[in-house]
Amino acid sequence: MSAAETAKSTIEQMTTASNTAFKDGVEKTLAAINEANSLSKKNIEALVASVTAAAKGAETIGAQTMALSKKTFDDQVAAARTLASAKSLQDVVELQSSFTRTFLESYIAEVGKLTDTVSASVKDSMKPLNQRVTDIVERFQAAR
Repeated sequence: MSAAETAKSTIEQMTTASNTAFKDGVEKTLAAINEANSLSKKNIEALVASVTAAAKGAETIGAQTMALSKKTFDDQVAAARTLASAKSLQDVVELQSSFTRTFLESYIAEVGKLTDTVSASVKDSMKPLNQRVTDIVERFQAAR
């Protein structure tokens, strides 16, 4: 084999190797970009689910708060009417004590319900985000 043929063969081998390496690099880059896009899409979907759950929780909390406000107002109006019809100071004191006790018991119960609703809302809104973090951590651990 002549020197020219050897040089030609060497150049062809280098060109083939270079083209193969370039093609492999492009394919790996495209695969990484596709994977990053997939992860981003899943992250956005988790964020949307989280915000949706938080909005639903806020709506529920708002409804509970409005119902409590209405009930409290109605109870206070009823208590004022009853107090206005009291026959003696002793009746007024007894009625006021009863209304106060009833109001506090009701208030504590409603605050407990509201606390449960807030807790559930936070848990529901964090669930999609926590799942994404878990998935990503598992993916990194599997890659090691």
